[in-house]
Amino acid sequence: MKEAFKALADPTRRKILDLLKAKDLTAGQIADHFDMSKPSISQHLRLLKQAGLVEDEKQGQYVYYHLNITVFQELISWAMTFTDKGDDHDA
Repeated sequence: MKEAFKALADPTRRKILDLLKAKDLTAGQIADHFDMSKPSISQHLRLLKQAGLVEDEKQGQYVYYHLNITVFQELISWAMTFTDKGDDHDA
């Protein structure tokens, strides 16, 4: 989970995740949304993959990236534990 939070800390990576919410994209398609080099985008994608937030799939000559919803569900589930105050705590 540490890698996921580190990956989410970067605004560029958060924007990549926002783009992937809509549909699967290639690295080139993702890079078209940024004013940075394709190798820089590839580095961001590599970190997102290492964190388990995105996965890639080869389709023909292209590699498409998509969100790994399972990791997001785990993060949300963990975060929701902070809203469950419970009735068995003495204040």
